Amino acid sequence: MLRKITIQNVALIEYAELEFAEGFNALSGETGAGKSVILDSIDFVLGAKADKSLVRFGKSDCSVRAEFENVGKEVLDALEEIGVDNNEDTLIISRKYSLDGKNFLKLNGCAVTSSMLRRVSARLVDVHGQSDHFYLLNEANQLKLLDSIAGEKIIAEKEALAVLIERRKHVREEMNLIGGDEKERSRRADILKYQIEEIDRSKLKKGEEEELSEFCERGMNAERIAEGLSSARELLFSDGGAIDAINSVCRTLNNLSRYGDKYGELSARLENSSAELQDVSAVLEEYRDELDIDSHELERAEARLGVYKLIKKKYGVTLSEIQAFYEKASAEYALLSESEERLAILNDELEKVNREIYKSCLRLSSLRKDVAEGFTRRVCDELKSLNIGSARFKIQFGEFSEEDADKAGGNGLDQICFLFSANAGEPPKELGKIISGGEMSRFMLAVKAQLSFAGNIGTYLFDEIDAGVGGKTARVMGEKFLKIAKNIQIIAVTHSAQIASYADKQFLIEKREEGGSTKTYLCEVKEGDRIKEIARLIGGNESELSLKHAEEMLQNAATYKNSL
Repeated sequence: MLRKITIQNVALIEYAELEFAEGFNALSGETGAGKSVILDSIDFVLGAKADKSLVRFGKSDCSVRAEFENVGKEVLDALEEIGVDNNEDTLIISRKYSLDGKNFLKLNGCAVTSSMLRRVSARLVDVHGQSDHFYLLNEANQLKLLDSIAGEKIIAEKEALAVLIERRKHVREEMNLIGGDEKERSRRADILKYQIEEIDRSKLKKGEEEELSEFCERGMNAERIAEGLSSARELLFSDGGAIDAINSVCRTLNNLSRYGDKYGELSARLENSSAELQDVSAVLEEYRDELDIDSHELERAEARLGVYKLIKKKYGVTLSEIQAFYEKASAEYALLSESEERLAILNDELEKVNREIYKSCLRLSSLRKDVAEGFTRRVCDELKSLNIGSARFKIQFGEFSEEDADKAGGNGLDQICFLFSANAGEPPKELGKIISGGEMSRFMLAVKAQLSFAGNIGTYLFDEIDAGVGGKTARVMGEKFLKIAKNIQIIAVTHSAQIASYADKQFLIEKREEGGSTKTYLCEVKEGDRIKEIARLIGGNESELSLKHAEEMLQNAATYKNSL
């Protein structure tokens, strides 16, 4: 539900802040005072297209901030889908629009796009005016709406259908994997066989490529390595080299050992170093001898490295990737090798699952038709109480056959359309073709009176839905607003004293001229002033008769409210 809205520089409203009640909220005021601007502001913050005419004259931008409470699971799921955090079922939407065309949108403090905002706001508020296209009459939502009335039986059948559709999906995927005609499958099998055999012939081994690379690197640089090894050995073992120098130091220290054991200890350490250097010298000579690499052996190593390079270029950068490719290709080849037999099995499976899907679609359709019969009857009864005695409302179901089962989705095969006629002798037509705004308003009120318990929308907005009605019809509309408001918050712009008298909370919209400019002001009508405002709506004055009549209206509304 919409708890609070803050409006700044929208049309004639310089600043306004309204806190709505959970039930029925009525907005009243003189014609042209700016009542509909409130609904325009709500529409704006929910993501409607904005233009410069929305910005108050003399200002550079306008903004609206809306706070929603107890938004429900569908809204929370939508927030999660677009990556916006929710805050304990509370949602804050803020939008700012500048004359230069810049648009700033935020959900719970996170910047979002218009499309992201609409994905969330479509689940928050249902707006209905004299000529608006709105949620409950959108044909895309009509099937969902009907299913919500049907309840658990429909949910269970749709879950069973979803299992069948998932099964059909897997069958189709396997059929697509096998491929098209026999010639195409044969060509694909030949390619896979060649790839499998090529990998088999390569006999790749873990660590072999590294060893071969090191061997070839050593073979190609043998002369440089040999020179380095010889130079190192010469420095160690030649006359006057490192070993000779260490031996000379040892002799000197040995001569000094008579003067202290510590000199002899140093000599012993150097003797160990000399022995180690002699061993290093021998190893250097051994390494040099190893550099006598056979040219044929080097060529074989380079050729083997070429195999690794080719296989990795075709099938994967690493051995694990190549192995994964090999296993996948082997599985596909095995499937193609027995493709004719497997395709026959899969075709039988597809036919079987489509038969099951068709039966499930029939059950869904039967459940919906049962629900539709009672729903349309109840709506027609509501319309009679709203002074449309000849109203006809029906739900038209499209036909389908078993051949259509292959096209079935999660909602089955039903295609429905709401049809309505307000006049005797006139056939029902699609709702989009209904011209009369008054008839459309009363029809929607009747529908919403039946659907308020089933929908997921938290707030209904009505813009002058009472246009063209009065007397008994207006009273009945007020009563229906109260019934709906037990489950769903209502915010309605009204000119009807009878309807306004049923409101849980009433707001007055006034237009005043101040300092050469016109401003719209909004305030809650407190209980002590309700009688005066209702009297104004009755006849525009505060005569004793109109005040008494207003008091009577409020008392009757309170009595009815207490009876619910």
